Amino acid sequence: MKLNFEDLIVFENEDYILINKPPRVASLDERTTDRGGQSILRLAKAYHADAQLGHRLDKETSGILAIAKNPEAYRHLAMQFEHREVTKRYHAITNGVHNFEGISVYLPISPVKDGTAVRIDRENGKVAETIFNTLQAYRTTTLVECMPVTGRMHQIRVHLMCLKAPIVNDATYGGKPVYLSDVKRKFNLKEGTEELPLINRVALHAHSLTFAMLDGETQTFVAPYPKDINVLVKQLEKFA
Repeated sequence: MKLNFEDLIVFENEDYILINKPPRVASLDERTTDRGGQSILRLAKAYHADAQLGHRLDKETSGILAIAKNPEAYRHLAMQFEHREVTKRYHAITNGVHNFEGISVYLPISPVKDGTAVRIDRENGKVAETIFNTLQAYRTTTLVECMPVTGRMHQIRVHLMCLKAPIVNDATYGGKPVYLSDVKRKFNLKEGTEELPLINRVALHAHSLTFAMLDGETQTFVAPYPKDINVLVKQLEKFA
């Protein structure tokens, strides 16, 4: 599916473009040959030649992503990330019913050998901290706000696994799919048909990003849920 970069933009000024990244699109060009040849960086550079990504999101993760339009804007944002002055809020739908109130997970992380996943490594891992709050508990799942203090790969996913609250459909870290039959009490599947999960990717969305612009004004940018997360949350609410 060919993406139109302009359709993704939620905010733009002379320094920054904020987009709502769709799921299944890589932030940077992938090492393996990407059949579609689409990455956010490539699309951004086609739109604005000097574009640089201020950070990145996992390929499966949707949501808010900041792109700098000039070197000064890039440095300004990079320094805020380095000094942990950027507030990132993610929404995850997790397996199980959980009541998190400002729960902080402070566990170091290191990559596993092939670099496609991470593990908790108390000996040699890099410092990683995430704060979790329950937004809404449903029958078998929970909508959780995740605030990563550090920015390690798969940090939210592995930290939620440690809380025995893996993200729905995140097989790498123990997450299970959710079916309508799990949430709807009197669900009858038509004979001869196979039930499909309510979402077929890791149920994680970068909901908002707060940082200071070049003029010193702090702004918050919000990315609405994409269709698949929206459908999942609506079904969970309907049968809660």
